[in-house]
Amino acid sequence: MNAYHVGFLYELRAARYVRRRGCRILARRYRAADGEIDLIAMDGGTLAFIEVKARPEGKLGSGAAAVNADKQRRVRHAAQAYCARFGYSGRPCRFDILEFSRAGIYYMENAF
Repeated sequence: MNAYHVGFLYELRAARYVRRRGCRILARRYRAADGEIDLIAMDGGTLAFIEVKARPEGKLGSGAAAVNADKQRRVRHAAQAYCARFGYSGRPCRFDILEFSRAGIYYMENAF
């Protein structure tokens, strides 16, 4: 299985996890000109833009560490495009990271 398919499967698992937390999934794999967002969910009245990271066996470091300043900029740009396109401008929003690791699932609200 290639990296694209593995990522797709982790994003499916992440969507299930987010729904169990009481959120409504609005979009998966949203792409804009300069970036993409793995999951977009509504959590109460707040839009959650969620970056999904997986650290399989043998891979060092945390998934959150892979969300560097450049990646954050691209996610923010895609979030602005999503809000403008779908009429969510001015709504409260946050940027979260959902990480899968050997230790389990770690969900970070307001990660950046």
